[in-house]
Amino acid sequence: MALNSTETIAFKLELPIRPSLSPKWLERKTQSFSSHTSQSLSVSPMQLLFFKDSQNGKNVIDLLGDQLHLPLIPAFADPSTIGIRIIHGVDYASGASGILDDTGLLAGGVINLNQQIRNFEEITLPGLEIEMGMQSRKLLKNYLFVVGTGGNDYSFNYFLRPSDASVSVEAFTANLTNSLSKQLEKLYNLGGRKFVLMSVNPIGCYPMVKAIQRASNGSCNQDLNRAARLFNAHLKSLVNDIKPKLPGSYLVFVNSYKIIADIIKNPVSKGFEDTSNACCEVGSEGGPRATSRFERYFQYRNSPGCSSV
Repeated sequence: MALNSTETIAFKLELPIRPSLSPKWLERKTQSFSSHTSQSLSVSPMQLLFFKDSQNGKNVIDLLGDQLHLPLIPAFADPSTIGIRIIHGVDYASGASGILDDTGLLAGGVINLNQQIRNFEEITLPGLEIEMGMQSRKLLKNYLFVVGTGGNDYSFNYFLRPSDASVSVEAFTANLTNSLSKQLEKLYNLGGRKFVLMSVNPIGCYPMVKAIQRASNGSCNQDLNRAARLFNAHLKSLVNDIKPKLPGSYLVFVNSYKIIADIIKNPVSKGFEDTSNACCEVGSEGGPRATSRFERYFQYRNSPGCSSV
């Protein structure tokens, strides 16, 4: 199962595998089905490419599913995600959501991580027990829970607060990881035993962030990146600290921050052409504004350095 802050997922192998909970790279599918999502989080050019190209438009969970020879993991918000469609996993990711309930509220229509877990417990799990013919305690030990969250709690929460806010980034981070620990314990109590915890990416290097700060040299926002690294250090420690509370569980920390940072530093070695410029419009920059989804698609395909990625 996949769960998130943009961030979540689930799928099943012969070693049944996975619900997914959300981050930016997990979120697109659920957001597309939400009628309450703000305009800024509507369908992206990458989604349009999904039906034209075997790779572009897929998120990390989609690609992971490909490697495990699983069918496309459906979004929770898709009305057709019921019955036999849920047995290989469900993607609960929601754009701009986070660990904290108030993260992303300005965006509107955000499904926070606590609600994602409730959706899993109250809606998906009963259906899964019926389809598989067994209780969740036995069933979920064969699923892999992929949880990627935390970045939006900084981008859409902490760093949007007044500059004179009394809460330090260290205290805020400690609260985040404490909250996430309780959420993982909740999934464990529901029957989950296998967890993959994704680190927060270099959020200060996101195209939107760079467009907003308008740095002349195109540099990343180091305050955001420092916060991401602080969270990741806490998350890595959490993997070891929480194990005694979750007997029989398996937790893996994935340092996706380093993976993305390495691509940014040396894109050609990783098969990319350009990591300095956005593929398509972000904020008020990035070229002429597209007036329709189809125009955005063709604008994306013709963007230098992006069509081959």
